[in-house]
Amino acid sequence: MATAPARVTPRNGGAVLGLGTLIASLLLAASAATAHSYQLGSLHIGHPWIQAPPPGAPTAAGYLSITNGGRTPDRLLGGDTPLFARLQVHRMTMAGGIMRMRPAVDGLEIAPGQTVTLAPGGGYHLMLTGPKRGLAPGDHVPATLRFARAGTIRVDFHVQAGPGGDAAMPGMKMP
Repeated sequence: MATAPARVTPRNGGAVLGLGTLIASLLLAASAATAHSYQLGSLHIGHPWIQAPPPGAPTAAGYLSITNGGRTPDRLLGGDTPLFARLQVHRMTMAGGIMRMRPAVDGLEIAPGQTVTLAPGGGYHLMLTGPKRGLAPGDHVPATLRFARAGTIRVDFHVQAGPGGDAAMPGMKMP
């Protein structure tokens, strides 16, 4: 006489979660755990992160998004961090197939209702120079960002593995 396989049913009458649902829930929780944001007046700063630089690199690049929910423009001027000598807003331009990075002397304007995203390969990024120690994925870099109108805010940049090399900044050849 063969016995039927046991079937597990919840006592509360609910459905049993499938493996796919469980995995999706865990991935969603993990992505929510790595996302972080800050509010400074009408400015919303989303997910500050730094692409893990190679060992011994003299610079690192920081990225984030800034949304201006207010009625007046503001300007990201730069900032500072105890782990680097400098934190500056930089602009990347391409001219004649040559990439140039220069400090954005006047900062980066965030117009009312606008979201500005600093991302690998984009026009703007935060340039961190003169590291005081190496960085690896999972590290955190405390920093203070400075805005023309809103003032300053302390944020935490998460160090993440990134696309690296040419994918990070098209047109730039790394040795």
